[in-house]
Parts: sequence; structure tokens; C-alpha cells
Amino acid sequence: MAAVQLSVIVPAYNEEGRLRPTLDAIRGHLDGHPGGWELIVVDDGSSDGTARIAGRAAAADARIRLVSSPANRGKGHALRLGVAASAGERVLVTDADLATPIEELDRLTKELDTGHDAAVGSRAHPESRVEVHQRRLREWLGRMGNRLIQAVAVPGIRDTQCGFKLLDGDKAREAFADARLDGWGIDVEILQYFRRQGWPVAEVPVRWAHQEGSKVGPLDYLRVLGELAQLKTRALRRVDLVVCGLFLLASVLLYKNLWADLGHGYLADSLQDQNQWEWFFAATADNVAHLHNPLFTAAQNYPAGVNLMGNTPMLGLSIPLAPVTLALGPTVTWALVLTGGLAATAVAWYWLIAKRLVRNRWAAALGAGLAAFAPPMISHGNAHPNFLVLFMIPVIIDRALRLCAGESVVRDGVLLGLFATYQIFLGEEPFLLASIGMLLFAPWYALARRDVARAAARPLLQGLGVAALTALPLVAYPLYWQFFGPQSYHSVLHGDNAGNSPRALLEFSGRSLFGSDTTADPLALNRTEENAFYGWPLAALAFAITVRLWRHALVKALACTAVAAAVLSLGQKIRIPYTDVVFPGPWRALAHRPLFDSVIEGRVAMICAPALGMLIALAADRLVRAPVHGYRIVGLAAVAAALLPIVPTPYPVQARPDVPAFIADGMWKQYVAPGESVVPVPLPDPGSAEALHWQSATGMDFPVPGGYFNGPWGPDRIGIYGASPRYTSNLFHDVRYGGKVPEIGAQWRAQARYDLAYWKAGVVVIPPEDNDAALYVTVEKLLGRPGKQVGGAWIWPVGKGS
Repeated sequence: MAAVQLSVIVPAYNEEGRLRPTLDAIRGHLDGHPGGWELIVVDDGSSDGTARIAGRAAAADARIRLVSSPANRGKGHALRLGVAASAGERVLVTDADLATPIEELDRLTKELDTGHDAAVGSRAHPESRVEVHQRRLREWLGRMGNRLIQAVAVPGIRDTQCGFKLLDGDKAREAFADARLDGWGIDVEILQYFRRQGWPVAEVPVRWAHQEGSKVGPLDYLRVLGELAQLKTRALRRVDLVVCGLFLLASVLLYKNLWADLGHGYLADSLQDQNQWEWFFAATADNVAHLHNPLFTAAQNYPAGVNLMGNTPMLGLSIPLAPVTLALGPTVTWALVLTGGLAATAVAWYWLIAKRLVRNRWAAALGAGLAAFAPPMISHGNAHPNFLVLFMIPVIIDRALRLCAGESVVRDGVLLGLFATYQIFLGEEPFLLASIGMLLFAPWYALARRDVARAAARPLLQGLGVAALTALPLVAYPLYWQFFGPQSYHSVLHGDNAGNSPRALLEFSGRSLFGSDTTADPLALNRTEENAFYGWPLAALAFAITVRLWRHALVKALACTAVAAAVLSLGQKIRIPYTDVVFPGPWRALAHRPLFDSVIEGRVAMICAPALGMLIALAADRLVRAPVHGYRIVGLAAVAAALLPIVPTPYPVQARPDVPAFIADGMWKQYVAPGESVVPVPLPDPGSAEALHWQSATGMDFPVPGGYFNGPWGPDRIGIYGASPRYTSNLFHDVRYGGKVPEIGAQWRAQARYDLAYWKAGVVVIPPEDNDAALYVTVEKLLGRPGKQVGGAWIWPVGKGS
């Protein structure tokens, strides 16, 4: 029997009217070509004479065969039957209507002759010729569907659904044997399989003409979308689901104490930040519910208000989660964002590492776990969800890498711009740090792989331009509001001692399995800013991996990125431990630049987490494939010994003070007229912000002066934490923390009246707290009358109606 060089597969369902001319056209074209061929008609359970016509053609020519399906199952099922029955070195699949003429086969053949494993006819190629168009609606639906398919399944192929494809025979049979879709989505599934295997696919311009009687109806577009969802689900391996479940379980275990008592639990190491963040979620939800400006609120720092865009309310989550906040309260939103955000970040790093770096899924999980659960991340998990919820960063990195490939600069640039926009509304400073990390990585990798850098430079720069043009219109107004709107500020100064000690890079954090607060506390600003603490075993392992794999460009770039970030994180002054020697640090060159002047430089060490995670993943991937069993065991044991000491322990929780009944039961309402505020004594500030909890727990119904936020101070509008101080607020603060009542004279009383008028005070409130007796005496002398106890608090009505 002569070898079959080409198998032509024609799926047919109720094609009695046009099947015979199609078969004649295909046979007439193939008879003029050298080499053996076969033509397989797959009758997909037709109810007309399709099978009869195909059967007669098969009886007349042994090269034509009929394969029948007992019932109509769809194009995908028919193609699987036909390709499975084929024997050709190459396989052409074509629709029964021959909308793409069989003569176009020659174009596709040239692509396989030059090394491609598949050539797909494309109506969307700039050089294609569409001789008869579909109806406008169907054409628009097809165009939109192809764009969606590009985005989620096979990027770079503009027309997956044109029914004219030439495939390498053996690879086609392998791909169709693996396929599961029965409908029109089979084209996407097959192309995705070729892409996944690394088999090159060419998109070829063809002639195409719409044929009346098409079997594709409007609902089929929806079915293709459903099949796309099946493809995405099927692409998940069981190990992927297990890894994602383990990340979620780890996150839940870390926050189990918070979830156990959402009504009264308060993260013990969060300082006043839990109060602040719950307030941000509640204020955003209140703005959404009342259709107010989400970039501003006067609920604290009354009456001046707070520039929310100049703070960190994470509008990218707080707005979509507003229904949860309104229905269940801000503490539930706080717990959800922390728990879900940490798990989502780990999953995102896992996806990137598994996709780009390693083949072994457990090695990818190990690296992702370090990237997401590293000690600095866990430290920020006490109080700073904007530094914990980083799931967009791996997505942005992946899109930037796609830009380097140059397959679709405009599409990838637009998507990068949209992703960057969303990250801005999740956290600007983490985005800045991630950008620093990418900028540190790029030159090291470019030096190691100059050929790759040269090829990537042009599409990357073009794509970044497209991304900027996409993002700027979306963020221009919010950023204008942030930097020039009400209560905007220029920078937040943290002094020149906000860098890490070199010791902090090698010690264990207080919340690590082998760490202690006694060792960690002196080396950090506070327990929410333990920005390094990777531990000496991990540093030693990273050094060993770098030496062992130094010949790999990626390892060089990752190692140099981690070292550079660690050095930058030491700040403007590098103090040599146990000595008085101080060197100028490289951060000095950035410290007073716009944007950088608000960064706590110790946080730059967070860049080390994903870099170290990727090094660990690369090493683990090589170890699990090592042919020598003993080498594998020793290597994996070293990895375990480096990571075990920094495994995080559950966050401790303490009981939070109850909201005074005067506030919780709404008793304040009879003392506060519209436009007036409740004045807690002392005023809320970064050191004590319980009054913000009063607001967030009771519906944001009243404003308070003071607060915990970033805002301007002085004529230069320098950023500070909290409200611009006033004499009376300073007095209350001094009494609260000193316990001594100063001499109160006429000048103090006049100042108090002036400040209360500025705050538009309706009632002054002293809740039960430390030194509340001294505070009572102070307020009594300032106002010249005793207070009264209502709802568990001392109050002084001072509003217009009092």
C-alpha cells in the first residue's frame, strides 16, 4: 500500500446540498499533486443524505472513506473520529462548505515545509482576502470572540476558528487524542495543545468567502465561551489544585485567631493599623453607598478631611468589597483581604514560576511559598495588606515578559497598562518597589544574555509606551487628586535611620519558628516593619545555589537583584554591626527624589523574597530530577533546613476595647447636630485610634477631628501621620500619656473654645481609658463645668444646641 502523505478530514452534518461539489473540488485538486492522499468524511449523525453521498464517493474512489457517528455530537467529536482514522504524514482539516478554497492548501504546505508543525488559515491576517463577508453582527461576534480567545487561550493567533488547518500528522493525532471538547472550541483546544508542547504554529493569510447555510448560530458563540471555561479548568492539574488549597490553608491557619473572634479580636502586633484599615474599608463602603467621591472623606480630620488617594485604602479591593463591608462589617472585610490576599499572592507567584521557570510543580510551590510567606511579608501581614496582597505583581511581570517576545505588542501593552492601573489602586508603593526590582533584574540579565536583550528591547519599549498610553487616561485624575487635590502632601519623611541593619538580613523575625521578639525588636522600626529577617541559613543556601548554578543567566540576574536590593535596603547610612563605623549607603542617591522620598528604605529588602523564592525553585527543580539519589536527598534536606527556621507562626490576637455604649447605642445623636463632630479625648492619632473603630463599627454616622492617616503639615505641605496638631489636641495627648494636669488659665480656655469651634464640636467624650481621671479634670477646667456620665463615658455637650 502506498504511503499516505496527506489526510484530508471533512466533518459533515446535514451537508447533503453541498458535500458532492466539495468532494469533487478536493479530489480534483489533490489529483494534480504528487504523493498519496486520503479523504475522510465524518458524518456527524446527519439526518439527511450526507452519509449516502459520502458512501457513494467512497465506493467510487478507494482513497475516500466514510466515518460515521451514531449521533450528532459536534464538530470537535467529528474531527477526533476523523483524525484518529487518518494515516497521513500531514493532516488537513477543512469545513464542508469550503469557505476557504482547497487551492489555499499550497500556502499552508509552504509553512510546514519551512519547519512549522501547524499552519492555520486566518481571515484576520492583514494579507487575507475576504471575498464575501458574513452579516455584520456575526462578523462582530466572531471578532470579539477571537479577541477573547487570544487573551485567555492562544495569544498571538488572530483567527482560531477559520476551518482550514494543516497539521503534522503524528502531532495532530496526539493532540486530538488528548482533546475533550465536542463543539466549536476544538480548534482552540488543539492550538493550545500545540503551544503547550512547544510545536511552532504559523498563521497564514487565505482567501475566504462566507457560504450560506452555515451551521454556526448565535448561541454557538456562547457555547464556545463555555468551552473556553472548560479548557481553563482542564488546564489545571490536580497538583495545581492541591497547591492552591495548601496556600489557602496556610493563610487561614496564620489568621485563625482573628477569624475565631471577629467581634473582639485585634491583631496584637498591628499597632493602630487594624483600626485604620477597618476605617478605610468602612469609609470607602460608605462613599460607595452614598455615591460620594471615593477619593476623599471628611469622616476623620474633620472638617479638613482626608485625601484617600494619598493614603492606602486599596480602592481596587475596598470598592468591590463594599457590599461585604456594608453587610457584614469592616472587620470581616479586613480578615478576608488579609487571608484571601495572602493566598492569592502565593498562587500568583506559583503560576508565574511554574509557567516561566521550572517544570516540577512542587518546586514552583516551594518558591512561591517563600515569595509570599517570607518574613517581611508576614510582618506586613500584621497591619499592611497593601504590602501583602501582591497578586498583580506576578501578572505584571508575566505580561512584561510577553512584551519582550514581541508577539503582540499592542495587545500586551494594553493589558500591561490595565494591570498597572489596577495595581495602582491596590498599592502604589509596592508597585514602585516591584518596579525597582524589575529595573535591578533587567540590566543583570541583559549583561548575561545580550542576544536576548537586543531582541527584546524594541518590542518592550514599544509595549511600555502602549501601556503608558493605556494607563495614563485612567489614572490621571486620581493621581492629580492625590498630589494636588484637597489635603494632598508632597512627601512623608522617615528620617535617615529607616534602613535595615545588616544583622536584620541574617536574623530570624519574631514571628518565625526559630525567631524571638527579644532578638528582632531592636533591629526593626516595629513589628509591622520587620522588612528583612531572612535568616542566615537561607542566605547561605542562596549563596551555595548561586555558586553552583552561576553559569545560568537567570541565576546570575536573580542573585545580583537580591544582593542589590539588600544593599539598597540598608538605607542612607550603613552601620557596621558591633562597631561605630558608618558608611554612606547607595539609597542616599534616591532618598530625596520624588516618590522615593516617601519610601521606608528598609522595605526594599522585600524585593529579595521573590528573587530568593525563584532561586529555591530552580534549585529544587534540579534536585528532584537529579539522577543520584543521595545527592537529591542531601540537597532537599539543605533546602528544608534553610526554610524551616523562617516558617511563620499564627498571628497573635488580643481583645480590643468595646465601643462605649454612648456611641454604640446611638446616644450621641441627641447631642450632635448635622455638620457637627464627636470630639474624643484625646483625639485619635497614630498612637491611639480607637475612635476610628467607633466610627467603622457603627456605620460612619458621625465625623471626628484628628485621626490616623497621611496628610499635610505646614506651609510646605510635608506629609505627616495624623492631623496637623493644635494646642488643645496636644494638651489632651500630654495629659493622656503623662497623667499630669497642667495649670489651666484663661488663655487655655480661650484656645479650647477656638479649637472646638474649628472642629465644629457637638459633644466632647472621654471613654474609659488610662489617665481618664486626669483627662476629666483637664476638660472640666477647660470648659468651666462638670461633665455628665452617659452610656459609660463622660460627656460635655458643646454644640449649637447645648
